[in-house]
Amino acid sequence: MLRIGYKASAEQFTPNQLLEFTCLAEDLGFDSVFISDHFQPWRHTGGHAPYSFAWMGAAGARTRRIVIGTSVVTPTFRYHPAIVAQAIGTLGAMFPGRVILGVGTGESLNEVPAIGIKWPVFKERFGRLREAVGLMRKLWTEELVSFEGEYFRTERATIYDRPDQPVPIYIAAAGPSAATLAGEIGDGFICTSGKAPELYRETLLPNVSSGLQASQRAPDAIDRMIEVKVSFDTDLARAREDTRFWAALALSPEEKMSTDNPVEMEKLADALPLERTVKRWIVSTDPDEQVERIRPYVQLGFRHLVFHAPGPDQARFLRLYAEQVLPRLRAEFG
Repeated sequence: MLRIGYKASAEQFTPNQLLEFTCLAEDLGFDSVFISDHFQPWRHTGGHAPYSFAWMGAAGARTRRIVIGTSVVTPTFRYHPAIVAQAIGTLGAMFPGRVILGVGTGESLNEVPAIGIKWPVFKERFGRLREAVGLMRKLWTEELVSFEGEYFRTERATIYDRPDQPVPIYIAAAGPSAATLAGEIGDGFICTSGKAPELYRETLLPNVSSGLQASQRAPDAIDRMIEVKVSFDTDLARAREDTRFWAALALSPEEKMSTDNPVEMEKLADALPLERTVKRWIVSTDPDEQVERIRPYVQLGFRHLVFHAPGPDQARFLRLYAEQVLPRLRAEFG
């Protein structure tokens, strides 16, 4: 069954605006909402960076059924994994079955400014993430947890307010190692759209499958989620222009990872031509074209589509998409 989600653009809107958009998304039939956890946004001018855990509590209280998740938290530098386990455990206890923890290896923009570290190489970030996931699950299921890993320690730690069942942990991946980890130990896999098709077909999804096989899990044991970047409007020029706020998405990984400063990131993004900023997005005025360009992701096996729209009028997008595109998607793909 296809699940339809909404990406609450924490870097673009105030926390209160995001709450209103989330309530509207629920009313319009969206199944989930995911919010990123950035200490600093990708744009300094007009940017926002709310604390995701506080916002999720407010969103849970304002809504009735929509599933609320992070996409993504880095439980390894700014946050000790025990603190993330406590925060998410509390949310899971308050809103049973409605919370997902999405995690990743992180970006320097979010970690370096907050704690003043030298940004580690991927090997260390990957090792920290694997260890953090294991520790959080122990804290959700055991008491008096004494843990001594390579990166983290606890001493007789107990989380007292926690869900009856551990919160699902989704692992974000842009490369083979993290994709394999998602298959090995994740409850779900997260990636983003708009990259070369062979990345999904030849690297990410095969490595998720390899991880599932290595851990002797069924092929359908985890949720395959993708954030689909769409700019949909009745005015094509407007749909194209809306992508400018998120021009940073068109920067190469090397360009993005090399900076820990939103002012510098904004300058890099603003220097890009419009023809480059639109490439990460499915930009169109035709709902049937939207469906056809989303089709390859569903055919690859993604069943949880979280739509991220770049424009300033999110309520307009949500209503247009719910009216014109979502019924076609559900009719086509179940």
